[in-house]
Amino acid sequence: MAVASPQAPPGAAPEAVPRRNVRRVVGLFVSAGLLLLVVAASFAVGAKQVPLDQVWHGLFHYSGKETDVVVRDVRVPRTLLGLLAGAALGLAGTVMQALTRNPLADPGLFGISAGAAAAVVSGISFLGVTSLDGYVWFAFAGAAVVSAVVYVLGGGRGASPVRLALAGTAVTAALNGYVFAVELTDSAALDRMRFWTVGSLASANATVVGQVAPFVGAGVVLALALARPLNAMALGDDQARALGTRPTPTRVLGLAAVTLLCGAATAACGPVVFVGLMVPHAVRSFTGPDLRWVLPYAAVLAPVLLLGTDILGRAVARPSELQVGVVTALVGGPVFIHLVRRRRMARL
Repeated sequence: MAVASPQAPPGAAPEAVPRRNVRRVVGLFVSAGLLLLVVAASFAVGAKQVPLDQVWHGLFHYSGKETDVVVRDVRVPRTLLGLLAGAALGLAGTVMQALTRNPLADPGLFGISAGAAAAVVSGISFLGVTSLDGYVWFAFAGAAVVSAVVYVLGGGRGASPVRLALAGTAVTAALNGYVFAVELTDSAALDRMRFWTVGSLASANATVVGQVAPFVGAGVVLALALARPLNAMALGDDQARALGTRPTPTRVLGLAAVTLLCGAATAACGPVVFVGLMVPHAVRSFTGPDLRWVLPYAAVLAPVLLLGTDILGRAVARPSELQVGVVTALVGGPVFIHLVRRRRMARL
């Protein structure tokens, strides 16, 4: 029995789709190579320059000398956290934009960053939490609780993209007011929060990486598994149902993926802007709107952006450094404007 071959899009040559997929695969390998180069640079560049041969020695022939300690105990955890947080923010932004059908959606839209900040400032002010290890659990719990609140306020099982966005905006405004009020009345909370809220990888350590890695891993698997259902939902709820996708469970699972990814990244690094907003746009300009390709590309290129800006912040302000949240905002704003003005963005 003959099997029908897949049809090309109307007006396209039969070989157009395979050629496009070959280009996408090659591009993904190139992106992975670029990520490896950025990782190597992250090990070598900083307040103290470390030659690549000494980086290799610190990674595989650790002897306890100064450069070995810098590489293995400082830059390896920092780089690993950058990889995890970058992939998490890139995937979270992509899923959010697909869920809300809003090209300007970012990890702050559902109140996740505000929920994390409110929980951290509460832990500092009322419970005396002082360490980053403690911040992580408070921030993640706050992000998870606020995500559930936004889902309920957005209509629960009857939630729509617009209602979710409106609920997230309202909750974010209320929580930001709470955070500012606590900081103004508690100088200790203000002093500790200002280092967390700027967004930084500088305090990374093996403990924090180990705490957030399982949540990021679960979020990555869930986000990638939702590629096909989210593709169907881009056509509208009725069309999605006709194609066998159930909108409500897809939205719930999508919100869970965003909570895991964005909550873990925000807990460990603080709120880092533009990564989750800009990377999906840049990726779609190359891959098109198919999330089966957009999501893997975002998972690879978002860490390139985050680690690249972290390296830039270390290089331009030696022997001190600019925090990655500051550099991402400074670099991301003009680049995003350029992308919007110069490129024809693929529609969601």
